Amino acid sequence: MLAIAAHPDDIEFMMAGTLLLLGEAGLEVHYLNLSSGNLGSMTRSAADTARVRRQEAQSAAAQMNAVWHAPICNDLQIFYDDRTLRRLTAIVRDVDPSIILTHSPHDYMEDHMNTCRLTVTAAFARGVPNYRTAPPREPVQTAVTIYHGSPHGLQDSLRRRVVPEAFVDTTTVQERKRAALECHKSQQGWLDATQGMSSYIATMEGFARTLGIWSGKFTYSEGWRRHAHWGFGEEKDDPLRDALKGRYLVNPAYKPSLDQPR
Repeated sequence: MLAIAAHPDDIEFMMAGTLLLLGEAGLEVHYLNLSSGNLGSMTRSAADTARVRRQEAQSAAAQMNAVWHAPICNDLQIFYDDRTLRRLTAIVRDVDPSIILTHSPHDYMEDHMNTCRLTVTAAFARGVPNYRTAPPREPVQTAVTIYHGSPHGLQDSLRRRVVPEAFVDTTTVQERKRAALECHKSQQGWLDATQGMSSYIATMEGFARTLGIWSGKFTYSEGWRRHAHWGFGEEKDDPLRDALKGRYLVNPAYKPSLDQPR
């Protein structure tokens, strides 16, 4: 499986519990932040910030026994453009995943939403023979299912609640998820100053507890919505359900409609 997020620490906030459980289930897990995180400091230079955050991301990936992939963009420069798409598609072809975890299509900032768009198109282009990647990689035909995680704050940019299609019980791996997020020590001051998070660890755990409450069953949880299957696999494909079995709960209250999210 391949987790694709915008910035160092995004995977740890909203996806790491599911990533850890998939690793326990025997899947090879891969970890990619599109951005270097170079703007994530109030005191360091951009170059020094990128260096520190690279080390933190590598440490977090190691905590989760995940294969780390180097970023291909910088903060606020994750654009849905030809160059980025060709580079990301090359990574998708290299990894050849059956599961991709990525951001919600609706989120509070453009880096997250552009990462989502790039991920969906790169996954679609993975098997297109005449699409050339950078560096060149041969197309792959493995069926893949894309899962969109809950947005930061569990709401979209217009403050509407985003209800998951399914919940994954992350209770047994919550301490490991916390340890992975704690690797991003440089973000404590930055997130406090720019986004009002006095404790980024407490913020993450608050999201996980809220999703657990929404599930009606779990103490800690992560929420997921499946992308439409056309161009990726079969409509019935749900490899998260198959891999995680009793830890995966379909939300009976989820009703996809044109005016989602609610």
